[in-house]
Amino acid sequence: MFTDRLKQLIHYYEEVISLPHKTEVARELRNEDDFFLLLLYSEMVGIPNPVYYYTLELYPYIIESFHDWHLRMGMDKSPLNGIRCC
Repeated sequence: MFTDRLKQLIHYYEEVISLPHKTEVARELRNEDDFFLLLLYSEMVGIPNPVYYYTLELYPYIIESFHDWHLRMGMDKSPLNGIRCC
């Protein structure tokens, strides 16, 4: 009983502390995701990628988020010929 109450109190404390920073954390996570996608698609955009061979196997998992990414990067249409999302 006491441990459950303590866990609830700790959870509430963490929520109160992190509430003002949730938007900042979400923005930082989105920026990190954008940078990671840029690294993955850099070879197709024309920037040399030394680990291109190893990142190829990640494409099927991230292809769904490609459309949102290229719109956030300021590209109206997909810069890649092999990926049609617009």
